[in-house]
Amino acid sequence: MRAGVTRATLYSHFATRELLLEAVVRRAVVETDQLLSALDLDSLDDDDALERLVQTSWPMLDRHRKVRLAALEHLGTTPLREYHDAAFRHVEELIARGQENGTFRTDLSREWLVATLYAVLHAAADEVDAGRLTSEAAPATLTKTLRSVLHPR
Repeated sequence: MRAGVTRATLYSHFATRELLLEAVVRRAVVETDQLLSALDLDSLDDDDALERLVQTSWPMLDRHRKVRLAALEHLGTTPLREYHDAAFRHVEELIARGQENGTFRTDLSREWLVATLYAVLHAAADEVDAGRLTSEAAPATLTKTLRSVLHPR
């Protein structure tokens, strides 16, 4: 028993480990979506909005790194990415705005840039897990990396 919850209690609510994991992932993504929805990204220029988005989303991902690894192992990448669709609409809106303003590149599709941002965020989590990046350094590293990816050449 950890966190005051017995296995019997968990399995009375969730028939399988996968169902429990899906519920935990959904909750984490809903929390992230709520945090991102509360941001006033429209009042910031595109680069500052990107930085704010990273600074807000990284702590959530960092807190749920182990859940992410378990979800990848037991649920696979497709369902995990689908759970993030609601939260990633904020990213898509920001990239669309940045492309329209000329801040972000237009030679690559918006969908590809959203997927790249998603991949880079999760690569940072993997690097923290491997001990090659600290949680504290991740937001600045992510912001610099993503700006270099998103800005026109």
